[in-house]
Amino acid sequence: MLVTILVFIAILSVLVLVHELGHFLVAKKLGIKVEEFGFGLPPKALSFKKGETVYSINWLPIGGFVKLYGEDEAGSGKIQNSKFKIQNSDKHRAFFARPAWQRILVVTAGVVMNFLLAVVIISFLFSAVGVSIPGDKVTISNVLKNSPAEKSGLKIGDIVESVNGKEVKEPGQLILITKENLGKEIALKIKDKDAKEKEVRVTPRKTYPSNEGPMGVSLSLSYKIIKYPWYQAPFLGTLEALQTSWLIVSGLFSMLYQFIFHGITPKGVAGPVGIAQLTGQFVQIGPYAVLSFVSMLSLNLAILNILPFPALDGGRLAFILVEVIFGKKVSIKYESYAHAAGMALLIGLILLVTINDLIRVFTGQPILPK
Repeated sequence: MLVTILVFIAILSVLVLVHELGHFLVAKKLGIKVEEFGFGLPPKALSFKKGETVYSINWLPIGGFVKLYGEDEAGSGKIQNSKFKIQNSDKHRAFFARPAWQRILVVTAGVVMNFLLAVVIISFLFSAVGVSIPGDKVTISNVLKNSPAEKSGLKIGDIVESVNGKEVKEPGQLILITKENLGKEIALKIKDKDAKEKEVRVTPRKTYPSNEGPMGVSLSLSYKIIKYPWYQAPFLGTLEALQTSWLIVSGLFSMLYQFIFHGITPKGVAGPVGIAQLTGQFVQIGPYAVLSFVSMLSLNLAILNILPFPALDGGRLAFILVEVIFGKKVSIKYESYAHAAGMALLIGLILLVTINDLIRVFTGQPILPK
């Protein structure tokens, strides 16, 4: 339990710190004044100042934040313009005073960093651990007792290479041939766990229980592990991250569509408690599983943050794009109201999801739908 809690805190901290590091690095590169870069959330435990930036360690060890000079309140700073203590000599260093393209780069930098983190992790896993892909061999995954398969000597893990001399590459082929030969003996060319080839003769039964097949076996495709060279892994990791991101986006919009037009309550949505539970499950599997989980969370964080919703990076980006299109900034007052309302709604949604997570925990329901 303690290990799960520590890993959960570490994961959240890494994800948020990487996100905020993106804002920090781009702001520094563009000459925007960074007032504070904090590890964890206030209250402050200790801090030191290097140059013009305060670096702080805070008591709540979850995530971090970046405070930019002249950034709106929703972005972890304060609304500061010429009437809010900004000196004319420093005005060009303020976030709000920079060109739109620079503000766009700063706002989107966190999302880009989360995506890159996922790419790095996936690329490492592809190179160090490999990826499991479906093969072209049919494997016996289960043999039922007193079935024709058991009596013929078929074992779990046997690979079916051919039936009656015909090569088999997918379970459907074997199922079709079996049903075409009910009551007739068929010859299966088998390769066992020791890679030894043998022939097994089975007579599929004409009558069998509804939850069993004619031979009494369960079939699956064999899988193989492929490790990619280090120089290929980044390209394949990027492709995998893009494909996964698309699946997340399409799943999100499908969920919203079902909820809005059909009133179907989304399933499988997890808040902090649910993520902590999932963390515990991946910790039990092993460190590589935890890394895979982190990459998935990082992609989810990137996509959620880029949504055009007030208080999120995507909401701030939307206001900048409106400014670019219409040539005029949205009133700071109205933008602040929008971000405040968006933040309140987000907190409310998090609370609802958390309550749902707690109900799921106490009722013993699975985190994800089966």
